[in-house]
Amino acid sequence: GVTRLLLTRIPFFKEIIVSSFACDSCSWSNTEIQSAGRIQEQGVRYTLAVTSRQDMNREVVKTDCATARIPELDFEIPAFTQKGVLTTIEGIIDRAVAGLEQDQPVRRATDEEVASKIDEFIGKLKQLKEVRSSFTFIIDDPSGNSFVENPHAPRKDDALAVTHYRRTPQQAALLGLEGEELDEKPAGPAEDLRNEVLQFNTNCPECNAPANTNMKLVQIPHFKEVIIMATNCDSCGHRTNEVKSGGAIEPQGTRITLRITDPSDMTRDILKSETCSVEIPELEFELGMGVLGGKFTTLEGLLKDIGDLVERNPFTLGDSSRPSKTEKLREFVGKLHEIVEGKTKAHFIMDDPAGNSYLQNVYAPEEGPELKVERYERTFEQNEDLGLNDMKTEGYEPEGASGR
Repeated sequence: GVTRLLLTRIPFFKEIIVSSFACDSCSWSNTEIQSAGRIQEQGVRYTLAVTSRQDMNREVVKTDCATARIPELDFEIPAFTQKGVLTTIEGIIDRAVAGLEQDQPVRRATDEEVASKIDEFIGKLKQLKEVRSSFTFIIDDPSGNSFVENPHAPRKDDALAVTHYRRTPQQAALLGLEGEELDEKPAGPAEDLRNEVLQFNTNCPECNAPANTNMKLVQIPHFKEVIIMATNCDSCGHRTNEVKSGGAIEPQGTRITLRITDPSDMTRDILKSETCSVEIPELEFELGMGVLGGKFTTLEGLLKDIGDLVERNPFTLGDSSRPSKTEKLREFVGKLHEIVEGKTKAHFIMDDPAGNSYLQNVYAPEEGPELKVERYERTFEQNEDLGLNDMKTEGYEPEGASGR
């Protein structure tokens, strides 16, 4: 047979390698996918409420280490039991049905009771394809490389919930990742690193060539200290920067609203943390937390990054895109450019449950007329996403430890 490999990009996701095998003798064919990137820093969980036949046609990337579940049937495809696939939700159900039917003739001959139960379950799976009643489809991937399509992109999909989480030690071990244990060293004299740029070796995220990452502590006026990391690749010229908060999670979340009324607003400095979501109501646009990572840039720079996120996807504005979706995205990009050029007024909203994001107030220390900063109490779900519900900072000492 012949195996063909194709490097392609999933819109609003990342690059993958599609492997296709075909046999001319028996006409058997098979497709598999592998992630073209490395294992992500966090795992990801997609929860989709399937309510119509259109939802069954959503594209799905399921890696071999991902788990697929349908709670209503108590059905689960465990990790590492299937190869990675690029398919649809209907395709995943069809694969499950085909796998269950494969050994049914043998089961009917050896254990008819088990075979009848499996036949009954196969019937339930086939009924799901008709979507006579809604059900929940969940993909949980500790590697962070699985994906469920959002047909409304770049707008938010109310039926699809995307959750990023930290891997457990057991999940990291399944992925072949060894936990790095840092040797405890006695505390030395305090070092002032604020005026020093630290450098460490890493790999380029684009071409994987050896590169250097520079790291520096920066104090943002009227805000707090942050860590800026910048990577420059001499091989392919790729440049990127990322920002991490240098402080703790704030007691309250922060919601910052800027009414863009003048082109000079584009020069305002912005610190967008990884936990911050961005919203532009006039464009019906929402950028979820974790997308674009942490950034320290200007308002113009962040809006251009959002535009590049749409324009650089060949499946959205290239030859292989759908005309209807292309027209909507071109209209969205056009309106975004009008906001950047100051031709259109709009509201720019940053919502950070961790309270570690910042938008420059050019009138500081006085309040800005177009800038509104609100503090709010986080919900239980937001604390769960930040890992605060299970965090214990008092009374965690074992009994008897106080006497030592």
